[in-house]
Amino acid sequence: MKHATRVYDSILELACNVDNPTPIVRLTHVVGLKHAEVWAKLEWYNPFGAVKDRVAASLIEDSEQRGLLKQGMRIVEPTSGNTGMALAMLANAKGYKFTATLSNKIPAEKRASLRLFGTDLRELDDDLCPAPGAPEGAIALAAKLGDEPGNFHPNQYKNPANPAAHYRTTGPEIWRQTGGKVTHFAAGLGTCGTVTGTGRFLKEQRQSIKVIGVHPAEGHDIPGVRSIKQLAQTALFAPDEYDALVEVNNAEAYRLCKRLNQEESIIAGPSSAMALAGALKRIPDEPGVVCVVIFPDNAFKYASSMKKHLPELFTGSKDTSGDPNLVNIVEFVRESPDNIGLAEAQARVGRGAAFLDVRTLEEFTKQRAVGTTNIPLPGIVGGYAALPADKAAPVVTICKLGQRSMYAMLLLKAMGYQDVKSVKVGTDGWVAAGLPTTSG
Repeated sequence: MKHATRVYDSILELACNVDNPTPIVRLTHVVGLKHAEVWAKLEWYNPFGAVKDRVAASLIEDSEQRGLLKQGMRIVEPTSGNTGMALAMLANAKGYKFTATLSNKIPAEKRASLRLFGTDLRELDDDLCPAPGAPEGAIALAAKLGDEPGNFHPNQYKNPANPAAHYRTTGPEIWRQTGGKVTHFAAGLGTCGTVTGTGRFLKEQRQSIKVIGVHPAEGHDIPGVRSIKQLAQTALFAPDEYDALVEVNNAEAYRLCKRLNQEESIIAGPSSAMALAGALKRIPDEPGVVCVVIFPDNAFKYASSMKKHLPELFTGSKDTSGDPNLVNIVEFVRESPDNIGLAEAQARVGRGAAFLDVRTLEEFTKQRAVGTTNIPLPGIVGGYAALPADKAAPVVTICKLGQRSMYAMLLLKAMGYQDVKSVKVGTDGWVAAGLPTTSG
């Protein structure tokens, strides 16, 4: 192993640490700051292309040392893509089998890569990051499969080997690369291993260093990260150890992603842009401020996400499967004030708004929010008697994840209803919040 000449006997020798760090690059065009320095730590320089390489290696090494993982066993893990890809490649190198459980809403590029890497893929018709209480979620399925003989479930959401990877490598790299001058550290929140482990190391060096956790808005479409409610799934979320939590919406993340690629020539993906957008909301523009932001992976895994959120990039494409103008409208509605949270939904229903569940009857019967009336989405245009006769009357729509209810809202507005709102986190969010439900 010769880091100076980049000569290696095995791909595993490329694993990053303080002697072989991923690079940091100063951002000069998109930050809009006069005094503060902002540096991007480019994690796609890990051997398998993402920050999760560090975690996967730590999970396997720790499990081997504790005798939990032995030759010939199968590793089973839920993933939004990057942890799975790293585990797949490490499993190939070390002689293990690997099964990944994940949502079929994960970008197709990531799912194709997992299959290319030899993964046994178990895809679920589920949200990107299932909310707590979603029994069909990738996390629940991985736990179930992990209990089968010959299988081992490392559980990146609870395993202390996850933040330990960043405590041992990412934190020391940043400290050394900035000459100990780092004042702020920012990372997106997923399993929270990166922000928690790195933050712990940096604060041990100097307690005044500010740790910023950046999360997406509820109902987001940014792979690899979790909203505040979704963070209930990870035991590694330690908000008391962070100095700030900052929310970034889809539009902010994807717009900045485009700018990073076109103005900084940095091939960052949407979660990288999200982390930077959050950091820029909190760091002061003062001399001496040195902020390092984790850029988890590059843009190449997210073409399908880019097409949805940056449709102008695909103008002239021969693929006519979708109308870019329609995508723009849907994204506008998703971020509009008509897409409401749980507190506002409860308040509106409490004041007498009609509460319409637009899922199928089967879904509605299984579990639903108290007070809802079932009108499946196709029936909205059928003029069901349950629709209010007064088109000025307030209406709230809800579905599983907030997509169908958004379409129902648009349909109702097109039919002349003047005051319609959609619950953006859906019944999954309603259940996760512990709000009253019924069945039957």
